[in-house]
Amino acid sequence: MMKSILGSLALASTVLAAGRTAAPEGCITVAKSGAKYTTIQAAVDSLPASSPARCVFIQPGTYAEQVLVDAAKGAVTLYGYTDDTSSHAGNKVTITASKSQADGLTNDETATLRVKAAGFKMYNVNVNNGHGQGSQAVALSAYADSGYYGCAFTGFQDTVLTQSGRQLYAKCLIQGATDFIFGQQSFAWFEKSDIRVLAANLGYITANGAAKSGASEYVFNNCNVAAAAGNSVANGAYYLGRPWGAYAQVVFQKSALGSVVNAAGWSVWNAGDERTGGVLFGEVGNTGAGASGSRASFSKKLGSAVDIAAILGSGYTSKGYYDAAYM
Repeated sequence: MMKSILGSLALASTVLAAGRTAAPEGCITVAKSGAKYTTIQAAVDSLPASSPARCVFIQPGTYAEQVLVDAAKGAVTLYGYTDDTSSHAGNKVTITASKSQADGLTNDETATLRVKAAGFKMYNVNVNNGHGQGSQAVALSAYADSGYYGCAFTGFQDTVLTQSGRQLYAKCLIQGATDFIFGQQSFAWFEKSDIRVLAANLGYITANGAAKSGASEYVFNNCNVAAAAGNSVANGAYYLGRPWGAYAQVVFQKSALGSVVNAAGWSVWNAGDERTGGVLFGEVGNTGAGASGSRASFSKKLGSAVDIAAILGSGYTSKGYYDAAYM
């Protein structure tokens, strides 16, 4: 009996750690060399809006380019080569650029990956903005209903712009220092994701920009917050969020909050410009050294967890961007 149980566990582990080392059926392939398409943008551009197979498989490598998936492309899927589809840890594909607002660009225009196509999905791709400290510099700019699975988004300030639509981030890594998850009109659910903070004296994970009640909300469910690998971060250096908009809504629930989280949990926007009158900053069921303390007076301890349908909508399981295997 024991051998049978152990064998089943080993099989389950093998299944969970399955790689993706060849193009799924119907996908076109991008490779650094030896393929028709050597850039991701060229491959995306080749997909007609009416094509029944709108997927791109990306061979291992670092692709130094900005990528735009415009609205006309529809439900495009990007797959990255990986040793383990269930996690961002085995990813072998990175898209990187280093544009910033210092270049005279908007937040969206700085983004390494810009998603405007409803139903977009991406699996096991790392997206980086390498500009570093000093200016807003976006890795992902998402303006559509979209899903991101086993991906990694890295930057310093304004790493992920969740501007509009319903968005799902599952088993992803999101890393930064200043307002590095932000947006104004989106409803975003973060599931089993690693939220990693960089060495800084003071930092903010979220900056929700809702300008009116019910305009936007983020929920972090079963996530974990900690210092990024190789970074030394003082206890209490980071806040879970501050309100870019006066009606910001952010909830952390059933998540592990490391000692990097400040005892107050949440911050005003700036001294003299607090913007806290209409916020909903909530927590429920969190654990870890950063889950306790004298929380900010404008935050709230919730009586129950937020349901995913409240964020993604009642029919979310039938949406093209949703993948139940990652939940």
